[in-house]
Amino acid sequence: MPTDISLQSLPLFPLSTVLFPGGLLPLRVFEVRYLDMVRRCHESGSPFGVVALIAGNEVRQAGGAREVFHDVGTLARIDSMESPQSGLIVLNCTGGKRFRIARREQLQHGLWVADAEAIEPDLPVDVPEDLQADADALAQLIETLQQRRDVPDAPPLPLSPPWKLGDCGWVSNRWSELLPLSTELKQQLMALENPLVRLELVGDILARNGIG
Repeated sequence: MPTDISLQSLPLFPLSTVLFPGGLLPLRVFEVRYLDMVRRCHESGSPFGVVALIAGNEVRQAGGAREVFHDVGTLARIDSMESPQSGLIVLNCTGGKRFRIARREQLQHGLWVADAEAIEPDLPVDVPEDLQADADALAQLIETLQQRRDVPDAPPLPLSPPWKLGDCGWVSNRWSELLPLSTELKQQLMALENPLVRLELVGDILARNGIG
């Protein structure tokens, strides 16, 4: 259920991806409407909201479709910010709380802002015995990814510790990020407020693919 915490004039970043709480999000920012926004967020230590696109493109195009995005998104906290050249900012972000948009507005220069309400974080729920194989498979995958870090030019890990392998919400979120699912399905999983149900659905997907 939503909390009574209101997020007024929250700047939004519509993307063709879904950010989960605790997830990692690298971004290359070059549109004018976002450059000032991320600088201000970084300076103030405040988050911005990531929302998944239903229609439109991440980068505005002349004559392109208007951006339409989901009502439920995730706050993004900026962990690091660099500007390797003029007009380009490289960010590394982490997903925080989810939120639900109550009102949205597009400002004159193209930036979307919203009044939103934070959604309660997942309650801690132990992984049940019948889904333990899914948590074990994730642990094995993490170990494999860590071993590959010794390979020259290996990509960074797509997830970060602490490893909460006994928690339904954490395990289901990480699998949802790692599996090649459609944006729409990822959105549905992220928006679910019952972490056990989310893990059960992820477990069904893993079983269909011979994982876990």
